Amino acid sequence: MSQGTSSTREIPETGPVPKHIAIIMDGNGRWARKRYMPRMAGHKQGVETVRSVIKACSEHGIEYLTLFAFSSENWRRPADEVSFLMQLFTGALEQEITKLHENGIRFKVIGDISKFESKIVQFIQKGEQLTAHNSKLTLTIAANYGGRWDIMQAMRQMIEKSTELPLYFEEKNLAQYLSMNYAPEPDLFIRTGGECRISNFLLWQLAYTELYFTDTLWPDFDENEFNLAIQSYQQRERRFGQTSEQIQQ
Repeated sequence: MSQGTSSTREIPETGPVPKHIAIIMDGNGRWARKRYMPRMAGHKQGVETVRSVIKACSEHGIEYLTLFAFSSENWRRPADEVSFLMQLFTGALEQEITKLHENGIRFKVIGDISKFESKIVQFIQKGEQLTAHNSKLTLTIAANYGGRWDIMQAMRQMIEKSTELPLYFEEKNLAQYLSMNYAPEPDLFIRTGGECRISNFLLWQLAYTELYFTDTLWPDFDENEFNLAIQSYQQRERRFGQTSEQIQQ
């Protein structure tokens, strides 16, 4: 499926390896609590898992990886935890962008970044500019992101930029304004930590995505766990509204 193509309008090309994987990285706090450690230790360990998953995606030839790092609802967490997450995000941006660039990885952030401190916004902008022409893997971080926010901001842009009256819009008109208009829709969605919901993540884009839920906590999501998710995906029959008989022809 090409960039901007909708799985509800066209049947995308699929293969044994997903082009785009989207992940909710859940379970950092519980991982720490099981070890009688502060929740912050779990978030810190979770960064190590991010590194290993990026490496695994590169090795498998996956073209897009989207990680839900901080939702628009996560501001409801305790103030000290939010503050630590912002520090962790800042540190990761400062330390990892150059490494991503050296490995040919394109870096993108989706979400309302206007809510972040100027230092974080500057790191994001510099990282996106530095890696803009890389093509080995596109790593997208969803930060202060929500699926409903994404649809609403796309609608506002679409209406503001429309020159037609009366207003009449189709799906294709809205899609170009969504945060991830540069990427194909995810083939595989993974959520760690045992919860079975998508939590306001990529609501528009997940329409025909294969969903994979695992009880494994994010800091324990190693290469073997990643391979199990890929194997599960390879056993799915992706019909996109068709019958099995049509697929097998």
